[in-house]
Amino acid sequence: MGKYRSKRGAEIIMDLKAMIEEKMPLTLGEIIEIADEKKIRFVDVVLAEAEIQTGKSKEEVLEEVLKEFDHNLHAIEVGLTTGSSLLLGTTGSELNNMEGFRLFQDEFVDKALVYTIAAQVGNHGVGLNPCAGTGDSCPYTGFIKAMFDTGYERERVAEIAAMILKIGAMFRVGKTTTGCNMEGYGAGSAAIAAAQVELLGGGPRDIERAMVIAISPTIGVPCTPRVMVPALCATHIGGAILNGTLSAGLAVKTNIEVNVPIDVMLAMAAEIHPVAAKALVPTVVEFMQPFFKTKEPVERLIAQAIKDEEKAHIDNTLVKAKEVAKKLAKGARPITNTLGEAVVGGSSQAVGSPTNTGRIAHYLAKGKIKKVKIELYPELFARRGINVPGVLMGAVYGASTADGKMYKEVMELVEKEGIQVEIIKDEEYQVQRVTIETDEGTFMVDALNRGGGRLVLRDATPSKEDAVQIANKLGIVLVEA
Repeated sequence: MGKYRSKRGAEIIMDLKAMIEEKMPLTLGEIIEIADEKKIRFVDVVLAEAEIQTGKSKEEVLEEVLKEFDHNLHAIEVGLTTGSSLLLGTTGSELNNMEGFRLFQDEFVDKALVYTIAAQVGNHGVGLNPCAGTGDSCPYTGFIKAMFDTGYERERVAEIAAMILKIGAMFRVGKTTTGCNMEGYGAGSAAIAAAQVELLGGGPRDIERAMVIAISPTIGVPCTPRVMVPALCATHIGGAILNGTLSAGLAVKTNIEVNVPIDVMLAMAAEIHPVAAKALVPTVVEFMQPFFKTKEPVERLIAQAIKDEEKAHIDNTLVKAKEVAKKLAKGARPITNTLGEAVVGGSSQAVGSPTNTGRIAHYLAKGKIKKVKIELYPELFARRGINVPGVLMGAVYGASTADGKMYKEVMELVEKEGIQVEIIKDEEYQVQRVTIETDEGTFMVDALNRGGGRLVLRDATPSKEDAVQIANKLGIVLVEA
């Protein structure tokens, strides 16, 4: 652990506690800042704050932290042996009874995954002590038991448990409605990422980077299908172990740039949480309700008229799902031409589709180019650092989305040629509009953004028909609005 090894000596403890008291209660970002400044571990700051809050010694805090997991460790034992869940059946004991590696050929990760799933099975029978919700207690406890079973000393396990609980406590406050982004998958991913960084010997800033990238894919993940549909919760809670482990590895073993502070990332996740519950969950319920597990004794208490109404709704949903699936199938290319053209810049939506709008405008235009006006809806405007070079190389030079050399050089080339560039934020959803002014006139392509480099061609001047022909000739896929 190098310079981040515990340095809780008397010479710094008073100064550390004074710094903590001045800022309490600490955010995750403040814990990172203090630990980084003092060149101590994240967990040292967590424990010092707990000592101040509780009036207990470090040793007493660590023991009480482990006691918090007593019931949940019992739930794992139930899940590994006799437990049976409405949603996961006897998956825990099935995995436990297998010889050798069960899910991954990595002893620690394999154990953590099996114990995490067993915790959920046990949860459905004997319950868990929750943190953010209940689901995140499964990866927390699975990780702790894996540490015990792979030979970590009790104090080290307690330190990791303290880190996990501190991070989980933040998510618990942020959890105000349904959503796995603030419990099983989200909170679990962040806590496991921090724990794995600590075990890998990383420092406070590595923990921050790991938590930020671990949280990102969890934001907006709804909870309802996990609650009522068989099997789905297994990949949410197990995913926390895998996502956290991946994030920690990236943070400690590479120099990957992460420029978002953890407090910003966590605040965004908390603010999106209630929005996602209202915007996403109704659709999830619509499609998942046919597969919700129910219990016959309960169903006998429901009026037949209500059950008939639900069945009609379910039947309609299944028809709708089939229609959507068929539409997707009709739009899919043959597997010999599925990937389409290469797209430089990192995103077929943020770069590919706008670049292709610019390409169509380039071949529609006539004369020497004097100005290019780019209008982008807010999401694309915010990502202008990667898409404006693409639009300009398409609009000014007709370059394809795969031209990496031009993508790197285009800003300098446009400036040298004295071409004026205007970039405007348009509030209309998905709009990407490119207007080229030349010595022979004005030429415009009005499109809507789509993934895979595709676009909706709404209008073009002087001729939409010509623009469609150009797109077809260039192999640019046009889709319906």
